[in-house]
Amino acid sequence: MRKRRTVCAALALTMLASVMASCGNVGGGGKMENQMNQEDVPEYEGYTLLWNDEFNGDSLNMDIWNYEPHEPGWTNNELQEYTTSTDNVFVEDGRLVIKALKTTDENGGDYYTSGKVTTQNKQDFMYGKVVVSAKVPEGQGLWPAIWMMPTDESYYGQWPKCGEIDIMEVLGNQTDTAYGTIHYGEPHAEQQGTYVLDNGTFADEFHEYSVEWEPGEMRFYIDGNLYHTVNDWFTAVSGEDEKPYPAPFDQTFFVQLNLAVGGNWPGNPDETTDFENAEFEVDYVRVYQKAEYDTNVTKPEKNFREPLADGNLIYNGDFAEAEALDDETNWTFLLFSGGQGSASIADGQITITSEAAGSEEYSVQLVQPELPMYKGKTYKLTFDACAAEDRDMIVCVSAPTAGWIRYLQDTKLSLTTDWQTYTYEFEMTEKDDNNGRLEFNMGKTGSTAEIYIKNIRIEVVE
Repeated sequence: MRKRRTVCAALALTMLASVMASCGNVGGGGKMENQMNQEDVPEYEGYTLLWNDEFNGDSLNMDIWNYEPHEPGWTNNELQEYTTSTDNVFVEDGRLVIKALKTTDENGGDYYTSGKVTTQNKQDFMYGKVVVSAKVPEGQGLWPAIWMMPTDESYYGQWPKCGEIDIMEVLGNQTDTAYGTIHYGEPHAEQQGTYVLDNGTFADEFHEYSVEWEPGEMRFYIDGNLYHTVNDWFTAVSGEDEKPYPAPFDQTFFVQLNLAVGGNWPGNPDETTDFENAEFEVDYVRVYQKAEYDTNVTKPEKNFREPLADGNLIYNGDFAEAEALDDETNWTFLLFSGGQGSASIADGQITITSEAAGSEEYSVQLVQPELPMYKGKTYKLTFDACAAEDRDMIVCVSAPTAGWIRYLQDTKLSLTTDWQTYTYEFEMTEKDDNNGRLEFNMGKTGSTAEIYIKNIRIEVVE
């Protein structure tokens, strides 16, 4: 039986992930010079302030932070070199500034530097509430992040087995949208929440990003608004049983702040990226902790959506019902990376109208999530489709919470002006997943011709 763990925030004790203490400021550091004017730091019911940095000094507090230099391409095909230079990381006017710079290399090519700072082995902790006020830069290829990694990454194994908590990520070319994500498992799995501002962007002013991390649940907030809750994760070594829940998130983690340039997700900078203003500003970092956490937690059972009476796993696949296409119920129409268009349901079919194809295949996308996928079963997808003129479309069944692996691989098909029936069979060979996702991807195909789809079915082949 797991024991109740008590965490006493008053002690100053640095703790590695493999140390299982019953009472400690897991990675504390005590009351430091930067922690003056504590009456200005808000209290939260049930929490005690564990550590904080208000950035009131004139330099980075090295009792809290470390520089983490890295060469370009260290991860995610990012372009920047992380340096220890005060040109890239500095404290000014009560704020930490991480600035990306564009220079030239010895061959005259573009060269980028930026900064990354961490609290590893100085302010590590297990469970708590992390609150960060920050303002992000705007610009293609800029990628600011507030995130956490385990003190001892090898305790459960290298990433993603070790776990990762992303409190905030924003893409510089889409600054009205922020993401909160956890990564874990082997195979790699992730669960991501999205928060979109009704007005303005995260680059216009400071916003507050926070996570409440407890033994059996994480809750993500922006400006006090809860937008993402996660309580189901795992970790394992390939070929072995899963580690006891709530692994890997039952060890000490530390905070990281960085501004990446380029990479797989945001794409690279272009001529529109303004490096004069490529600054990620942080007003404060505050970590709170409860006096006690109950670690007697149980992994919740997965709920699998039932098929319809006729065996179809797709809801409203005949488009007999008009429905909103901007929510997460049944069908959702999505636009990314320059894609522009609309979708509508009428007369037993859905019509997708593209005004701009965008830069990615998924720039114009119709999806239905929450498909029950069971290991060992064979599935058959069928649908009818045509287009206003000959053009291509890509179909797949993906796993958005299991590392975006494909149960049905990305399959390009050629649409004509005549209705055709398309049929694909695939075997599910991965772990049971209650969130398979059917995708129709219509971006970056060289055409914006209208597409019409009807009679969509996914069924188990007995």
